[in-house]
Amino acid sequence: MLRVLRTTRLAVAVCLCFAPLAAAQSTSSASGSTTADLAQQGNPLEGVAAQILELRMALDGMREQLAASHNESEELRQELRTVRDQLESLRRPSGQAGRPPAAEPPARDQLDALVEEQELLRAKVEDLEQSKVESGSKYHVRLSGLALLNVVSTRGAVDSLDLPTTAEPRLPGESGGTFSAGLRQSLLRLEAFGPTFGGARTSGGLTFDFFGGFPKTSEGANSPLVRLRTATFTLDWKNTSITAGQEVPFFSPRSPTSLASTAHPALSSAGNMWVWTPQIHVEHRIALPNDSTMMVQWGILDSFTEELPADEYNRTATAGERIRIPAQAIRVGWQRARNERVVALGAGAYHSKQDWGFGRTVDAWAATTDWDVPLGRWFALSGELYRGRAIGGLGAGASASVMFDGPATEPDSSLQPVDTAGGWSQLKFKPASQLELNAAFGRDNPFRTLLGRPPAIDSVDESPVNRNASGFLNVIYQARSNLLFSVEYRRLWTTGLDDATRTADHVSFSTGIAF
Repeated sequence: MLRVLRTTRLAVAVCLCFAPLAAAQSTSSASGSTTADLAQQGNPLEGVAAQILELRMALDGMREQLAASHNESEELRQELRTVRDQLESLRRPSGQAGRPPAAEPPARDQLDALVEEQELLRAKVEDLEQSKVESGSKYHVRLSGLALLNVVSTRGAVDSLDLPTTAEPRLPGESGGTFSAGLRQSLLRLEAFGPTFGGARTSGGLTFDFFGGFPKTSEGANSPLVRLRTATFTLDWKNTSITAGQEVPFFSPRSPTSLASTAHPALSSAGNMWVWTPQIHVEHRIALPNDSTMMVQWGILDSFTEELPADEYNRTATAGERIRIPAQAIRVGWQRARNERVVALGAGAYHSKQDWGFGRTVDAWAATTDWDVPLGRWFALSGELYRGRAIGGLGAGASASVMFDGPATEPDSSLQPVDTAGGWSQLKFKPASQLELNAAFGRDNPFRTLLGRPPAIDSVDESPVNRNASGFLNVIYQARSNLLFSVEYRRLWTTGLDDATRTADHVSFSTGIAF
């Protein structure tokens, strides 16, 4: 439009410049009659009139172009208003009126997709920020743990105030119960994810807690010592894994659920075979129809016998280590996914040899079976049973592996391995993802029919136990993904060699935050 205006102005200027020049030329050349002069003077006037007419036509065209441009501008403004209204309607809550019915649905879908993608990216960034731990290598390391407070009250005498496993005889002058609180069961975990080696993914980890004892100081009760729990290294292929380190015996993988018992698994010394043991084992997985998997595991373990260390700093061999042969174990398991839940069954076997000196050797063995079966939508039943001999070092009972009819240091004292049977079972009720209720009971029941009279018996442990049982009820509430609360009641039944049964009650409130 500016170009048209400039062209019109140029034409008018040219006409004004040439009109006087034409008139001057016609006047100077007049030498004929008056009629000729008039004729000579009439031609320029007609040209000027024609030029004026052309200018008027050009101006009319310009007016039409200006009107068309104005209409186009108005249409563009209207379209901009429509787009602005659509954007405003998208920013309003879903229940407000005034949204364009035709243009909103696709725009709403696009906006929701963008918001979802942005939230996903933000979550990934936050996850990377949380898991970013500096290490000495270039590979990923993750730090996690649980800060856990346990407030406990007991009635009766127990072996450990924080986490009792047996009921003890009540000594003269002792009170009938206790109240205490502590954070000894807080734990730390380090996980490392290494490179691929021979086609296998490599990983490892360490876990620590503060259940390693107390320093002999006035504030020792609230300054517990750090303790190593587990340490593992794993090579993981598609169907095969090799694990080396210290962890629960691979042939006894299950434990009851309890937030009040994290320093060692619940029902320890009452039917739960759990002691963290140095071991190397291989696992091979076989895919079966109907989303089922069979697992075959075999490995070697250090042969523990529940003997106390002879020295505080220097390690000496136990009866299971003097034989110079590692313990061996095998487990066959089966599991199947069923409505987003897993049914799992397993059976295992364990064998080791023990040398108690003076030619007194023992074959220790155990046979196990374990299960984890969903019962409907909200319930699940899990547990383990075992039968064995001289397996006090695996943590299932409160008694030793063997007993003697005289002093253990005398070569004339005969030895009797302790045969035992036991196990545990737990019923879980989980009506919501944040809430669960657990009821469990466990028992270890040694057979000592071949032993002599109690006064003539010598044992590796200082307070031999005939039978030990425990049961608990707890509620665990996960208020947030990392915030936990729990209340638990536990009952202990311990029977000594005199067949007198002692009982104790333990109530705990636990709260913790995971990180």
